Amino acid sequence: MSATFPPVPAAAWEAQILADLKGADYGKKLIWKTPEGLAVRPYYTMETAPPPVALSGMTPWQTAEPVADIDAAAFQDQGATTVEELAFALAAAVVHLPHPLTIQFATGPLFLLEIAKYRAMRALWARVCEATETEIPLHIHATTAFWNKSALDPHNNLLRATAETLAAVIGGANTIAVRTDGIDPHLARNILHILREEAHLDAVADPAAGSWYIEALTTMLAGEAWKRFQQIEAAGGFPTFHLSGALDQALEVSRKAKEDAYATRRATLVGVNHYPNPDEPLQVPPPTTWRAAGVFERIRLRTARHIAAGNACPSVLLLQQGDRKMSQARAAFCRNFLGCAGFAIGESSVLAPADLVILCSSDGEYAELAPRVLSEATMPVIIAGYPKEHVAALEAAGVAGFIHLGSNLPETLEHWQNRLGVHV
Repeated sequence: MSATFPPVPAAAWEAQILADLKGADYGKKLIWKTPEGLAVRPYYTMETAPPPVALSGMTPWQTAEPVADIDAAAFQDQGATTVEELAFALAAAVVHLPHPLTIQFATGPLFLLEIAKYRAMRALWARVCEATETEIPLHIHATTAFWNKSALDPHNNLLRATAETLAAVIGGANTIAVRTDGIDPHLARNILHILREEAHLDAVADPAAGSWYIEALTTMLAGEAWKRFQQIEAAGGFPTFHLSGALDQALEVSRKAKEDAYATRRATLVGVNHYPNPDEPLQVPPPTTWRAAGVFERIRLRTARHIAAGNACPSVLLLQQGDRKMSQARAAFCRNFLGCAGFAIGESSVLAPADLVILCSSDGEYAELAPRVLSEATMPVIIAGYPKEHVAALEAAGVAGFIHLGSNLPETLEHWQNRLGVHV
């Protein structure tokens, strides 16, 4: 086998990647920036990954609901990044030394990062034990996250919970539970049954061991979390950090960053801010705890209540003219975008009755097409895209706005709900 598949050095991989990129920027195309700013390469080998971290306490997972001494899941469900979740959990844990601890974590949607998170926590705990010259057992309990579940297209919650549970298993959580947020309790139980009875993942203590990619992520997360932990300790420890309001401030900043990512669709919640299902029956979501889907659910429910009150559903016409390939691509983008508000969307190559028209074409054709459409239209007309060199002229001609990749989805949808008379 070694003769048939000889080792490939990292330099050869890099040379092939650069050839395939054909001059495109390596960093922009292939380096993943995590929400906390970690730069993750597209692959790691023995040559490029840091040495593996020695981990203790790794045992095949079990199904149980232990009483947690520290609820680190609350940090993620309030917006914390993965590094913050680890650092805050560690800072809260050292307050309880030298007693054995159970820490509960939530498992979020970033699959590989979540696997590495559980392993990084064990590396961090080993460092604490070494510094304090103790050997204190750490029990890690994992649950599925709450903040990324939605009442829109709720079957996706089952997919999210399955991936999250699998990440916790591979990451080495000692015990795992699946929350029933938006999921039938029977199906939630079956996730664990399938991973045990069919995938046999309870037979391996550390499934991720030997993956250079996961090892690299583990080392990066542990290193950054340790720095953050030291900052908290230097400022007086976790109780001071919490009581001073610094914890809430940090969570608010990270929560706002997540909201912005979903609002601009740099992050995706399928069925919520991307690929909406216009025919689904809407459920009334929980009214209190923060969730990324909350603002999108309110927008959809606003349209649904407007229709239920006897009003017509706002209609949007995607007017495709000019370059066929570009007009179709931009119409698909707008169908997805406006569909998140529950509007009725039609498509045509000629002007037809609607409450709002979106002209879909190429940037170079808008200067000619838009004035002609505006002269015939009795409803607002907006442009799909953002042709910078023509924006001022198009606005002067009467274009009512632009929808493009940089648009803030909730702000844009609420603006047009207001303009089209969709009652709150």
